[in-house]
Amino acid sequence: MAIREIVKVGDEVLRMRAKEVTEFDERLGTLIDDMFDTMFRADGVGLAAPQIGIVRRICVVSVDGGRTKYELVNPVVLKSSGTQRGMEGCLSCPGRSGMVARPKKLTVQAKDRHGETKLYKVDGYEAVAFSHEMDHLDGVLFIDKVETEVE
Repeated sequence: MAIREIVKVGDEVLRMRAKEVTEFDERLGTLIDDMFDTMFRADGVGLAAPQIGIVRRICVVSVDGGRTKYELVNPVVLKSSGTQRGMEGCLSCPGRSGMVARPKKLTVQAKDRHGETKLYKVDGYEAVAFSHEMDHLDGVLFIDKVETEVE
């Protein structure tokens, strides 16, 4: 698989609303594999396609070092509840971090690389990661939501 270059804050692609994926083929699977490889190489827990310059509704998440890997294609939040606050950073905003409020629990429907619909119920840190990455698909960065930035 290939390691992709991560786009940094200031690049307009990070502010674009990503387009829905309509083709579920081998190229999509390769892209998802590349996204995981890129994310792990950068010591991240999530990566959205716009972060590698691809304006499509795709993100990947793994908060446990790869034991559990989520591939989210055209994800939609069906339900959210509660609030949790925590420190966040972003691979596209190196050197920046801050306190952000996110849902405590999420129910998300998404497709996988084969176009099969999946339902995920996540909470805690996984809910933070899902929410953070799905924001990227709408051109929203964590720095837009920071309550208190830490230098």
